Amino acid sequence: MISVKHSAGNEWVVSVQGAVLTQHRVRVTKADLDRLSQDRSAEDLLEESFRFLLERESNTSILSSFDLPVIGRYFPEYDQEIRTRLRRTT
Repeated sequence: MISVKHSAGNEWVVSVQGAVLTQHRVRVTKADLDRLSQDRSAEDLLEESFRFLLERESNTSILSSFDLPVIGRYFPEYDQEIRTRLRRTT
């Protein structure tokens, strides 16, 4: 289960319930939203981004604090894949 809550400014807290509950602080700028969200909310972008990550690693392996574009440094297919996913779930 993935839960997304706004913290303050550009910062969000994403909780992931796996074998262990983890919390992640993620910074999402307006530029990130414009580039990736397909006019969806930051919550939708973060939830789908964490689904993407969980397909590739356990929740305990996900960084505890990061800027959203960091995902693309670890997984080069992220930007294209997330835009496709968000278009599909509209």
